[in-house]
Amino acid sequence: MDFKNSVGLAAGFDKNARYLQSLETLGFGFIEIGTVTPVAQSGNPKPRLFRLKKDVALINRMGFNNHGADIVVQRLKKWKEKPATSGNRTLRIGGNIGKNKITPNENAWQDYFLCFEKLFPWVDYFVVNVSSPNTPGLRDLQQKESLRKILTKLQEFNKMQPHQKPLFLKISPDLSLSQLDDVIDLALEIKLDGLVVTNTTLSREGLLCPPAQLEKIGAGGLSGHPLQIKSTEFVQYIAKKTNHLIPIIGSGGIFNIPDVKEKMEAGAGLIQVWTAFIYLGPGLVRKLLKH
Repeated sequence: MDFKNSVGLAAGFDKNARYLQSLETLGFGFIEIGTVTPVAQSGNPKPRLFRLKKDVALINRMGFNNHGADIVVQRLKKWKEKPATSGNRTLRIGGNIGKNKITPNENAWQDYFLCFEKLFPWVDYFVVNVSSPNTPGLRDLQQKESLRKILTKLQEFNKMQPHQKPLFLKISPDLSLSQLDDVIDLALEIKLDGLVVTNTTLSREGLLCPPAQLEKIGAGGLSGHPLQIKSTEFVQYIAKKTNHLIPIIGSGGIFNIPDVKEKMEAGAGLIQVWTAFIYLGPGLVRKLLKH
């Protein structure tokens, strides 16, 4: 799969595929929509997104708020049918998929399968999200056997299609090395097309934000500058462990060209931004493309 450039927008910004044309105009090479669940859900109570300005970071506990797979498919279909403003449409769309909050973990694979099946004709690649900290029990699905069931079902469907779609797994930066090794082993076993490294963290270590403010904010996943080192370490570990056999999309703490180079040199083939887009604005993509 070819990309017009290596800078993508991570899932969680355009959850419902509403802003693809605008985001394409800003220069992104790919947009990851979602996380999409089978049925629409409102997510966690507001407020649920907070800035930690001293740390150049965000804490969010959105909770997979989205309009549901059917509405997202309608928007993607209209997008595909609309002529591109620049002639040839080169923007790649990734479908980040998850489970509904009320779905018990033993039935989670069914939610992922439903989203995979519905979005299949309309996205260029998929990302399985079992690493968000904001849906109760979701991270338990990162255990090897739970993951195997989900990914095997998706790959079985994928292999039956005339044109298969690349399948990625988004992982948590809070995994232990033994858990990370399990993910790597499973990725190789099931022949995943890649890993998104990483999601947000539950860690609050080393933050400049006062403890009282953190306590007031409460639970949620931390993103931005504090995640930079950890996510790069994970990228480097996976790349070395697999001898670069698993393609990696690097995500976490990317704000400037040196950050892009750091992720690429560690082993990432593509990178994603989110928090930097919030802090630095729409000119960010053009600046990063100068790398």
